[in-house]
Amino acid sequence: MTYSPFNLELINTDDKVRSDLETFDWSNHPVGDINGWTPAFRTAFAIVMNSGFPSYIMWGKEFYVFYNKAYVPILGSKVALGQGRRLSELWSEISETVCEIAELAFTGKPQFYKNELFILNRFGKPEQAYFTFAYSPIMDEANQTVGVICTIVETTDTVLSFAKLQDSQNCLQISLDASGTVGTWSYDPETNIAVVDDRFARLFQVDAAIAEGGTQLEKFTNMIHDEDRERVLKAIAHAINTGETYDIEYRIPQKSGEIIWISALGRNFENVETNEKRFAGVAVDITSRKKIEKKLFEADRRKDEFLAMLAHELRNPLAPISAAAKLLSLGRPDEQKLKKTTDIISRQVKHMTSLVDDLLDVSRVTRGLVTLNRVEIDLKQVINEAIEQFRPLLESKKHQFTTQITSDLTYILGDHKRLVQVFANILNNAAKYTSDEGSIVLSMELKQKTVELSVSDNGIGMSEETIERAFDLFAQAERTSDRIQGGLGIGLALVKSLVNLHGGTVFATSKGEGFGSKFTVTLPLIEIPVEVNVEPLQINEHLGEYLTLLIVDDNIDAANVLAMFLEMIGHRVIVEHEALKALERARNEIPDVCLLDIGLPGIDGNQLAMLLKTQTETKSCKLIAITGYSQDSDRKSTAAAGFDYHLVKPVELETLLDKLAIICTSKNKVKY
Repeated sequence: MTYSPFNLELINTDDKVRSDLETFDWSNHPVGDINGWTPAFRTAFAIVMNSGFPSYIMWGKEFYVFYNKAYVPILGSKVALGQGRRLSELWSEISETVCEIAELAFTGKPQFYKNELFILNRFGKPEQAYFTFAYSPIMDEANQTVGVICTIVETTDTVLSFAKLQDSQNCLQISLDASGTVGTWSYDPETNIAVVDDRFARLFQVDAAIAEGGTQLEKFTNMIHDEDRERVLKAIAHAINTGETYDIEYRIPQKSGEIIWISALGRNFENVETNEKRFAGVAVDITSRKKIEKKLFEADRRKDEFLAMLAHELRNPLAPISAAAKLLSLGRPDEQKLKKTTDIISRQVKHMTSLVDDLLDVSRVTRGLVTLNRVEIDLKQVINEAIEQFRPLLESKKHQFTTQITSDLTYILGDHKRLVQVFANILNNAAKYTSDEGSIVLSMELKQKTVELSVSDNGIGMSEETIERAFDLFAQAERTSDRIQGGLGIGLALVKSLVNLHGGTVFATSKGEGFGSKFTVTLPLIEIPVEVNVEPLQINEHLGEYLTLLIVDDNIDAANVLAMFLEMIGHRVIVEHEALKALERARNEIPDVCLLDIGLPGIDGNQLAMLLKTQTETKSCKLIAITGYSQDSDRKSTAAAGFDYHLVKPVELETLLDKLAIICTSKNKVKY
């Protein structure tokens, strides 16, 4: 059959493609000479070549490919193979898959694929590429399929971009799921509809299915705490109207009675294609953070209260000391007034020393610097000593005190001194918060391998909040003008730390304010007690021998007062306030004992002690450190410097006289 000539000049394509088609040897190609093309091929060819959309023809059962200008970028370097190649030659790496699709189209059924992945080699190396394409069968005059037209677009960039976005969204979703407390919302101001995720719905106690489908904003804002709702609504309106960031914290009462805190952050978003505006953001459950902030605030408040109490407690003894000093400065009083005045000063100094010791104790315990001297002891002895310490307060308030002590063996492995401190603190605490003539009961009970000691009272009692912080540092019940014995609020903190160091537990209970309190300590028992020989503390008699003493202290008043006291005893005393002058004085006068402050300016007491030990004249002098430093490390430092004794200010004068008496009778160093 003869057809009219086909004019390639009518093809709307670039010169390169037209030139390739014009120079193509059609007569030797299975498609045949141009002038012999069938109407079906001519029509399909014209459609493809004139299309601005990437397209090609697959002709015949061998799938000969003829492509247009728009398809060239997809071919890449394969364009060098030219027109009319078999599909298996042009796309050898994917021919099997593509030919299967083409054969389906040859059955007369159009084929469509979206974002289909292929591994291509069109730029010298394998690559992943994605395509969306449609195969349409070409029918001849006999309604038989003779070829396929393929229209195609490469979607690699779109798919990869979407994949990255999807990865980001997945990561975000995983993060949100992991948090469990971060919810998202999107609100349309035009429709007043808010769409939220299930986490946001849970925070507001709204059904997740309803929330995800969209519901009115009031469904959520009505759940906000009454005191916060108006503030939140104003913040939302302001953010929407001004475009400023929405950043707010508020409360949501829960059906359980709990109140949770929410931190919300959001802003306006606009879709540039649709001009749709939305107000969106996230909400985070910050209840835990708020609880921590409250605890920190309470701790800071208690610290301030403690400092105020400390100032008050220190001023109390300073007032009578100051008055007594003023009285003594007016002239020599009679013996009775002198004794009364010195008793006042001694008593108040002892009270101040006790306060300082408590502060140092809590510092050491809380920093883990306490070393227990653990031996096998009978807990009943510990309790008896604690009661003796507690008795003056007991008698002054006329309390009814009852003990219920088991007769069984109660041996434990513990530090005798520290355990006395534990139970004395608990008993004193009961007395402080129990009105005059109230009752206090101490009971002891064995429970399997532990011993349980309880101190109960009918005092002011405790609220749940007070019980929770009873063992916190600086915690106290409410102080009133008639409850002046509140102390510094560190006694029970020491109790808990020391009991824990002994492997025990301590807890407090109360039926409420006005119904008394109960403190219970549980300690582990030991089965076979080892007999412990404890030598009673002996204070040496002060001998009649008198010594030459050198006192070195930059505190002039402290040095002079101590010197006057020692001179009254009968010792010869030399006083210096600077280390170098003291060193020279010692070389000339050769004292028997040097009493050195450690915190001296320039050369400190430890350095001065070592210098004294290097001088021929003073190397045999006994050295006593008189210092405010009381840590174990401080004692080790003075021992290393050559000191024989380490006494902590304010020094118990009886203790000092005892050491001097020992020096009078012995030339050997006495270890700490």
